[in-house]
Amino acid sequence: MNAAKRREIFLRLQAANPHPTTELEYRTPFELLIAVLLSAQATDVSVNAATRQLFPIANTPQALLDLGEAGLRVYIQRIGLYQTKAKHVIQTCRLLLERHGGEVPQTREELEALPGVGRKTANVVLNTAFGQPTIAVDTHIFRVSNRTGLAPGKNVLEVENRLLKVVPDEFKHDAHHWLILHGRYICQARKPKCGECIIESLCEYKEKVF
Repeated sequence: MNAAKRREIFLRLQAANPHPTTELEYRTPFELLIAVLLSAQATDVSVNAATRQLFPIANTPQALLDLGEAGLRVYIQRIGLYQTKAKHVIQTCRLLLERHGGEVPQTREELEALPGVGRKTANVVLNTAFGQPTIAVDTHIFRVSNRTGLAPGKNVLEVENRLLKVVPDEFKHDAHHWLILHGRYICQARKPKCGECIIESLCEYKEKVF
């Protein structure tokens, strides 16, 4: 795919959704970090349902630490892998207080040092909470990047590095959100909605579905 076609893809996505953001509900960088931690292998809908109950009770590292692992499990038990996630969240809160004065760090290295925080979670927090031009590659973005020919790669890190190389700078901050939403609602895994796709004429997928 050439640069002109890539640019047009993002111009169309931008025109359709000028100010994209995560579908996770949050008010502070800490709430976003916890929501993203909880969202691994779970839907944003299920996470939002839990945090609407949790955050009014505990939305700071100290408050969650005071709640404890058992107390946290009560709020997140309908989310997949909730027991492991409860353990990671409490450990993360403890480290935030011990190492960072209760604040969410703004570097990848510090974020990835927190329990349960991998590269994708760190990228989401850096981008969405702190405005850094990172691109977190999940299953949706991996699929869209490969299927369309936008930024093909054999694994998520290859796709991430390719996207960072080929996405024009002016679109880098929002690229993650546009691509994840496109994969979630249009370029779906089993049956892409090519007939509803605003970038269909630019897409290089050979098995389009109409």
